[in-house]
Amino acid sequence: MKFRTRGTIDTSQVSDRRGMGGGIGVGRGVAYGGGGIAGMIVLVVVLLLNNGLGTGGGGTSSNAFDGAGELSTNCQTGADANQRTDCLVTAVVNSVQEYWSGAVQGYAPASTVLFDGQVSTGCGVADSSVGPFYCPADGQVYLDLGFYDDLRTRFGAQGGRFAEAYVVAHEYGHHVQDLVGTEAKVGSDREGPKSASVRLELQADCFAGVWAAHAVDTSLIAEITPADITDGLDAAASVGDDRIQRAATGQVNRESWTHGSSKQRQRWFSTGYQTGDPNECDTFAADAL
Repeated sequence: MKFRTRGTIDTSQVSDRRGMGGGIGVGRGVAYGGGGIAGMIVLVVVLLLNNGLGTGGGGTSSNAFDGAGELSTNCQTGADANQRTDCLVTAVVNSVQEYWSGAVQGYAPASTVLFDGQVSTGCGVADSSVGPFYCPADGQVYLDLGFYDDLRTRFGAQGGRFAEAYVVAHEYGHHVQDLVGTEAKVGSDREGPKSASVRLELQADCFAGVWAAHAVDTSLIAEITPADITDGLDAAASVGDDRIQRAATGQVNRESWTHGSSKQRQRWFSTGYQTGDPNECDTFAADAL
């Protein structure tokens, strides 16, 4: 994956709160049953690559540090995105939002918040262990860049620059769902192989593939190769419910799925990429996922 070296990065779409902490906590937006290792497994599976903090709980978003921080100095052009991960994320945010602005009437941009340690959000206080997520309560994406190391070391993905882009594109898929009202379809149907939660996640994967199909038509992306798509598919597989459960417990429990299997996540990303059509991403109408 390569960026146009002279393309201009818009850092106003990213708020850099790294090193700033999350302040006094307001509690998590959602309560999870169980404790110990089992409870943590549920937490990771539910929140990973998800809008998973939900809309419950008190919590208000702290925007005291809005702005790009050092990003405005370090991330100015596509050449910077070719060298630095924070610049890559910012450039991908720009590209993803440029595409969806043209594809969704009345698209409202969403900020991405970079953080480390802990962050206060409209969905409650989150720490780095929850992974990237979209918060519908404040309409922002939250990402600790350390997750990319976890993707390789904890979840066994081969990594790569496009794998990092896939994570961002997936979360913005959730933003699109929020804007068009799909998020509201989930309700309490949060677990099971055909649950609304699984359908929501697979659709976000499909939307990530749709963006990938159009990425080189946006201002900053110069090239996406077949090898990049392979990296994206590998990243999608690494966070499948079956793969995470098998690695954690040695067993697979389909009835507790929230995101879909590795094969399903790859299939729907591929559907989006091959068709380039968001209308082909209607996982809620699909009999076979």
